Amino acid sequence: MSAWSSSWQLPDQIADVLPSEARHIEELRRLFLDTARSYGYELVMPPLLEHLESLLTGTGEALDLQTFKLVDQLSGRTLGLRADTTPQVARIDAHLLNRTGVARLCYCGPVLHTRAERPHATREPLQFGAEIFGHAGLEADLEVQLLALEGLRAAGIGTLSVDMADVRIVSSLLADARISSPAALAHLHAALADKDASELASLLAAEPGISTACADGLKALLELYGDEQVLSDAERALKRVPGALQAIEGMRWLGTQVRHLGGDVKLGFDLADLRGYAYYSGTRFAIYGDGAELARGGRYDEVGAVFGRRRPAAGFSLDLKELVSNLPARSLRAAVRAPWGVDAGLRQAIASLRAQGETVACVLPGHEHEVNEFDCDRELVQAAGLWVVQSLTKTSA
Repeated sequence: MSAWSSSWQLPDQIADVLPSEARHIEELRRLFLDTARSYGYELVMPPLLEHLESLLTGTGEALDLQTFKLVDQLSGRTLGLRADTTPQVARIDAHLLNRTGVARLCYCGPVLHTRAERPHATREPLQFGAEIFGHAGLEADLEVQLLALEGLRAAGIGTLSVDMADVRIVSSLLADARISSPAALAHLHAALADKDASELASLLAAEPGISTACADGLKALLELYGDEQVLSDAERALKRVPGALQAIEGMRWLGTQVRHLGGDVKLGFDLADLRGYAYYSGTRFAIYGDGAELARGGRYDEVGAVFGRRRPAAGFSLDLKELVSNLPARSLRAAVRAPWGVDAGLRQAIASLRAQGETVACVLPGHEHEVNEFDCDRELVQAAGLWVVQSLTKTSA
């Protein structure tokens, strides 16, 4: 490959978005923003880059590893290109809005990842998200789930399922445990998330500071996944752990309300699911359509603490590029074909059609047979001195 051709190659898992897909993504962006606004969410636009400590303080190692870093030529300080917008929105809520009551905020913009989250995914997601600050009750958790479901359904996803978990179950079980090191705790979390019974048993045996009751509870979590019956099974298995029982009851209430208010949706629960353990403080959820994860979210009350203002917070986010890849391609948009010219009557007719929301593509001289993003099913013609729209008869090649 020549140096000339290689200079136009994009980095791995970074891609241009071409017209039809770009139009679909933009339609989804508007749909989700309009849906969020209908719920009372206000749009904010955080910057793409910030001082690194502002982006990463309190977010944990995972986000640090996902963040591109660079040096500011003006100040010499290290900057980061955001890998997630939620910490920025928490900063806006804490320092710029500084409201005492509920704040509902939404956003939509690109984020950058040093590594893609899954094979064949982009490293430049277009992240939409909605966050509600200032309400500690389950009503806020429910609202963000319903908002996510409504947006996905409006986008054209047919069958939706919601999977829930709650990090407080594991933290309640381990509340009185004495674990030898942070690394040992991380290995325990990984074994639970992977449902690796033999690895979990080995790790528990190596930790004398974990009681038999705690160990039995952790082992029980590996089998506690499935439909609503799982919650009843969990109550029996964890009946001596008050914090876990409270979390289970919260998931039961959320599941009941989501089934009642969220339309036709399948519910699942996985009490050993520890994704985002260091980030979430309560219930977390993921929404699937046709087997693909489309949105994720939950409660993260600690997100604003690093900015000096700990506020209850719940929300969700999704990648519009990933969502488009799970939807059928859109047909070409209908348009009106018009001749090129500077005649005042023609220009007025074109302007009038565009003001009505029509797409009018003027055919430049010599390009009458070119095909583009639009399906010109009508044409603007002159008849009896007037410019009128008539159906366009298409002929096969």
